[in-house]
Amino acid sequence: MLGEIISAYPRISIVAIGFVVTLFSMLVSKYVIDQNAMKELKDKQKKAQESMKAHKGNMDKMAELQKEVMGYSMEMMRHSFKPMLITMIPLLLIFGFIRNTFSQTSIATSWFWYYLVTAMAFSFLLRKPLKMA
Repeated sequence: MLGEIISAYPRISIVAIGFVVTLFSMLVSKYVIDQNAMKELKDKQKKAQESMKAHKGNMDKMAELQKEVMGYSMEMMRHSFKPMLITMIPLLLIFGFIRNTFSQTSIATSWFWYYLVTAMAFSFLLRKPLKMA
């Protein structure tokens, strides 16, 4: 049944799959990552980058600020690893399913690009309603 629907409407199917996968990934991120801590880190990073612009001539201060920005980036990356670990196995299974299912459809060679554009668009559209940083 599902295979027949996907074969009949491959473009619509990939858009629907892209939406579901993006929503799942974003919900996991929203509830696993401390949103307030991430917002604080982004604000601190932004202030440090503004300070870097103000101290362009002073190499010592620039190096110190750059080190500070790098520390904030590393902290944000550490926070983002948790949801990645949670979503990795389901996403790999879904991609295997997609690859096998869409190999017999009219978008066999371009399904990945449909998925990528769809996922990026839905990610952009869902950030505001999900109140994600």
